[in-house]
Amino acid sequence: MGALCAGHSRDTLDRFSDRCLHVSPCLSDPARRSTCCLRIALVMLHLIYLGVLFVFDKDLIHKTKEEPWYTTVYLILFAATLAQYFITSGSSPGYVVDAMRAVNEADASRNRASITSKQPASSKNSDVVIAIDRNQVGSNLQGRGTIAWTKLVMDMYPSGTSLRGVTCSHCNVAQPPRAKHCHDCDKCVLQFDHHCVWLGTCIGQGNHCAFWWYICGETALSLWTGTLYIQFLKSDISKPWWLYAIMILLLATLFFCLIFLLLLLLFHSYLILTNQTTYELVRRRRIQYLRNIPERVYPFSRGACRNLYEFCCAQRSKYRMEPLPTGQELEDKLRPYTCSDVLSCRCCC
Repeated sequence: MGALCAGHSRDTLDRFSDRCLHVSPCLSDPARRSTCCLRIALVMLHLIYLGVLFVFDKDLIHKTKEEPWYTTVYLILFAATLAQYFITSGSSPGYVVDAMRAVNEADASRNRASITSKQPASSKNSDVVIAIDRNQVGSNLQGRGTIAWTKLVMDMYPSGTSLRGVTCSHCNVAQPPRAKHCHDCDKCVLQFDHHCVWLGTCIGQGNHCAFWWYICGETALSLWTGTLYIQFLKSDISKPWWLYAIMILLLATLFFCLIFLLLLLLFHSYLILTNQTTYELVRRRRIQYLRNIPERVYPFSRGACRNLYEFCCAQRSKYRMEPLPTGQELEDKLRPYTCSDVLSCRCCC
């Protein structure tokens, strides 16, 4: 009887699991399932910190009635931070395969327009009609597009070096400078920075700016929440001991998260001002095209102001690739600053 009940329960659980996988196919992938669980945990953590305040902090509730703008601004920051989190986690970091496809399609469109313009029109005085095999033309254009991408990537490396033939062994595509294959996403990413476990995606050229704004919002929210928790603990309202214990535990956890967020914000701000990535900074000696460049030289930097402008404001192509600097450009970057350079803002442009 017990075995029969156990078998029935197991069948019911299997049917429920199959139904869940049918409704949400992404749950069948272990990586996506763990990412989904982390996202739910992060949202729940935010809601717990918010709920504890509004349930137990009577001063905050009273202040909300007297000064509703204060709580309104806090709730707007709370909602904007969570929205920025989901925007960043759902954005593309800029995959090399997508960039190659865009280059191929652009090149194929130009070639198709060229072939169409060269095709002679049917003459009214003649019955001769020239037929074109569309499949053959399509295959020819696809091959030309692949060659166009390879040539585009090769032109970004110095001539006469082995770097011009760098091809990803996993994606089987020519890798432009600053690109790296991510084994978690199983794709090559333009300007690869790192793979963020909490976001469930890579941070690269396409979403690094969104990632920075998310860190900025999360830091501000954590700082404001910590201030509200400290004000609650310092208030004269009588509280049970278990509430003190919960608040102190949450505040201690929030303090460590805030320290981590502040360091992360400062670190990525430094990377932005010098036009670097985390991968390039940490693995500089292992990256072939950065190995022989001095440590204090930032090969892709165009000055702090221009780096910041291009990171935040410059409206450029979705897939932007930077060529390796020439030897003369590296020598100019290696030259120490003088007083005239500081006055002329050489460090900023």
